[in-house]
Amino acid sequence: MRRLKCLLLLWFVVPLAHAQADGALLQHVLATLGQHTAVRADFTQARSNPALEKPQVSQGQLLFVLGHGMLWQTQAPFAQTLAFTGQQAARIDPQGQPHPMRDAQGVSRISQMLQAMLAGHVDEVRRQFHIAASGSTAHWTLQLVPRQERMARVLGSIELSGDAYLEGILITMRDGSHTDIRFSQTRDAGTLSGLEKRALDLP
Repeated sequence: MRRLKCLLLLWFVVPLAHAQADGALLQHVLATLGQHTAVRADFTQARSNPALEKPQVSQGQLLFVLGHGMLWQTQAPFAQTLAFTGQQAARIDPQGQPHPMRDAQGVSRISQMLQAMLAGHVDEVRRQFHIAASGSTAHWTLQLVPRQERMARVLGSIELSGDAYLEGILITMRDGSHTDIRFSQTRDAGTLSGLEKRALDLP
């Protein structure tokens, strides 16, 4: 009987301790990311699809401004600037004028999740995703799995990894395709250009 009680105690206590450690790591990650209100990073994005022989690779720069959104400024293989502000997604022309994107619901939803995570609004993310944290405060990984059945039929998972900054995003789809984004040269944004301010609706 005593052995049974010990086993039952371990059955409940070990998962609870793990959950508390998991939650503490998540809070640390969010607090660390939230210290940076405006960030730039170079990125390399590789999109793989079972139907393609080679991944589609693009390179450019990301700009994230807390409370305003993010710009994906692709430089190769062609120049293109996409703005994600709140629930809106738009292509930005060379004059800085936005052109709404109607075919970007999935990308926009992932962008909203990233904006919420980088802003430390984890409750918003938890409404749509199960979140599991692993690793250490120096090198961490967050695994996000969709809660809603409709989304889960399309999206398998999103994995975020990093240290003091976000270093990578791996998006795995149910059809076997995935998008792997790696960030480098992450730094404080510094002075924004006129186009960047217009695209993010900044004064």
